[in-house]
Amino acid sequence: EHLLSNIELARYSVPTPVQKYSIPIVSSGRDLMACAQTGSGKTGGFLFPILSELFKHGPSEQPGSRGMYRSRKAYPVALVLAPTRELAMQIYDEARKFAYRSWVRPCVVYGGADISSQLRQIDRGCDLLTATPGRLVDLIERGRVSLSQIRYLVLDEADRMLDMGFEPQIRRIVENEDMPNVNDRQTLMFSATFPRDIQVLARDFLKDYVFLSVGRVGSTSENITQKIEYVEDDDKRSVLLDILHAQPESDHGLTLIFVETKRMADMLSEFLVQSGFPATSIHGDRSQRERERALESFRTGRTPIMVATAVAARGLDIVNVTHVINYDLPTDIDDYVHRIGRTGRAGNVGISTAFFNRGNKGIVRELIELLKEANQEIPPWLETIARETSNYGSRGSSGRGRGRGQNRDYRKFGSNSERGSYGTGGNE
Repeated sequence: EHLLSNIELARYSVPTPVQKYSIPIVSSGRDLMACAQTGSGKTGGFLFPILSELFKHGPSEQPGSRGMYRSRKAYPVALVLAPTRELAMQIYDEARKFAYRSWVRPCVVYGGADISSQLRQIDRGCDLLTATPGRLVDLIERGRVSLSQIRYLVLDEADRMLDMGFEPQIRRIVENEDMPNVNDRQTLMFSATFPRDIQVLARDFLKDYVFLSVGRVGSTSENITQKIEYVEDDDKRSVLLDILHAQPESDHGLTLIFVETKRMADMLSEFLVQSGFPATSIHGDRSQRERERALESFRTGRTPIMVATAVAARGLDIVNVTHVINYDLPTDIDDYVHRIGRTGRAGNVGISTAFFNRGNKGIVRELIELLKEANQEIPPWLETIARETSNYGSRGSSGRGRGRGQNRDYRKFGSNSERGSYGTGGNE
């Protein structure tokens, strides 16, 4: 009841498909490997059942809590690992809403920010810890966090964590510290894609788990209208201004523009401001305070246009993004999927515009496949460019990194491309 009142306070009314399927699985105590489109409400899919169980059973006595001197070491009972500080902060903000007026004390730790303020937060009590892998390893080494009481382990955006090179830290946290073994904890993994390295991680970290796929693995939402425009590099600025001028003033939505370099993010946002459009930018060289200030300004609509590098592509959950513009297209189709997933979130509709020219022909075949799957219009010129590339119509991936063709399940679940399906997986 307490959780339900907090969910109502946070204005959640109807569960998303991933929540509808994942909540009963997690509540039944099963391990879960979930593949879901980005923006599908998966944070609630793991927070709701974990908090429900914690509220039901109440706080357990922690080691070092007796006697005159309380231990300065934190003993969280739930751990959520996330790839970026932005995503970690968002999960923490959601956890605070849903744990409101309860004994559960959420905390968040991430790199690139002052560690002393994070240590002070942990000292005040830490039951549900959201962390980036590197900062958590640092705190374990300092003797400030113990994983010995963990009952729930969540790996959110597991594919992104592997892409960012966090596998050694993740394996250390899960396998080489004092965390309970796989049979003595409940483990949940969420990933937008399901390539071989994620399957190996699932095999190593999960027991007798349920495999859940909501929507097509690695696909885009039909709530997003995808437009592909042919634009040469020299014409991008003027075409962008045309698009922004054409947006109705009554539209109070936010526009997110993706570029490939930090320098371009700053240059383009300055150009937009000079052209009369309130804009801000976010990229990896910004300090944590600058990033949070830019995100807050964007989220509240003070600067309704944000230019971003890929650092902001994953995990950002800003409901009112109505338009995503790929000013520079990525070289990997999975990155395109995650970028445009910033709009059309939680059942809302959105628009995605991509500037394409022959410099992007490396992803043309996969882009066409993606557009077909989502029932989008394919410009004839795009198919012409695809025919020009020698590998059009051939099998395999033309993009760099892990292509979408590699999302198949090597353990032959047979259900990972079905909508809203789930079946049982497990250790080999």
